[in-house]
Amino acid sequence: MNDFWDNMFEAMTETMRFSCEAQSVMSARLFLFASGAPSAVDEAAQMVTEKILAFTTAGIAAERALSDGLGFMVAAERAYSPLRDCVHANSDRLIGGPH
Repeated sequence: MNDFWDNMFEAMTETMRFSCEAQSVMSARLFLFASGAPSAVDEAAQMVTEKILAFTTAGIAAERALSDGLGFMVAAERAYSPLRDCVHANSDRLIGGPH
């Protein structure tokens, strides 16, 4: 039973961390766009491109896991990984500092 609660706590912690980091990235981008910075146009183009790439990669990872018979939970974890990495890279680039 302890494994259940440990896994639940770990999942909730990761969900909260990811949500906060994603919100920080959105806030940084909105500030960049609102300020009219010269790099705002490049950031908007990069944002669209990376979303397409991240979601495509996530879909492929989930499809591979399911086709290999690894189950829904593994497929979800593998699909989440490229999205997490993308948000984390954006956070490092736009905000910097330790996480």
